Amino acid sequence: MDFNANLSNRVALVTGAGRGIGRAIALTLAGAGARVCVNDINPDAARATANEVLAGGGQAFDYTADVSSKLQVGPMIEAIRDRWERLDVLINNASVEPKASVLALDEWDWDRTLNVNLKGTFICTQLAGRVMRDQGGGVIVNVASIAGHKSPLPNASAYCASKAGVIGFTRECAREFAAYNIRVNAVCPGVIVTPMTQKSRDDPDVMRKWMEDIPQKRLGEPEEVAAVVLFLCSDAASYITGHALVVDGGKVMG
Repeated sequence: MDFNANLSNRVALVTGAGRGIGRAIALTLAGAGARVCVNDINPDAARATANEVLAGGGQAFDYTADVSSKLQVGPMIEAIRDRWERLDVLINNASVEPKASVLALDEWDWDRTLNVNLKGTFICTQLAGRVMRDQGGGVIVNVASIAGHKSPLPNASAYCASKAGVIGFTRECAREFAAYNIRVNAVCPGVIVTPMTQKSRDDPDVMRKWMEDIPQKRLGEPEEVAAVVLFLCSDAASYITGHALVVDGGKVMG
């Protein structure tokens, strides 16, 4: 089968798309012909990404919503349907990552991380999944992390726990949603050049350790993760579901 990345006539929602990996995914899906709802908690960031899509000749609109609130996600899903009448692709990308040891981590930070990263994925999946079920199918891709796979990060217990939960949730959704012609997969990025990793990238000791652990001897780019997401959304991945695909330059193997 040839790799067909044509997403024309498909409608996508990308959460946390104001910057970093989410922004790259929104632009990549739009470049493949999808109409994209750009979600972010930061209205200026969401609008900037949507404007990039429009400037490139694509179709998009921005929507500010906290994915951890069903009262905000529900109207967002309805806004997409009101505008484009359907929803074919959901990318659960919105994420937060507080830094603190387990012994020092504030309970509020733990709750917020699980609420955004895991509960937000559940809420968006549930509401979008109902739409996809009723229309006859769709694709969901959850952005997890190698931190929830086999490479936990120091001082990031809440993030690691949330991303491990996303991977487990992905597999169960894939099993349950197969009956509705909905494929559900996850991508697990390694160290990617994004605003979230900026502080760590500024530390020479951290960078040195990363380079020792990554066989390709470089960090990943958001567009490289977006390309994998595009593949999973395309018809070329029609027989792939329940998979957590690692995108990390070889840092995690096996």
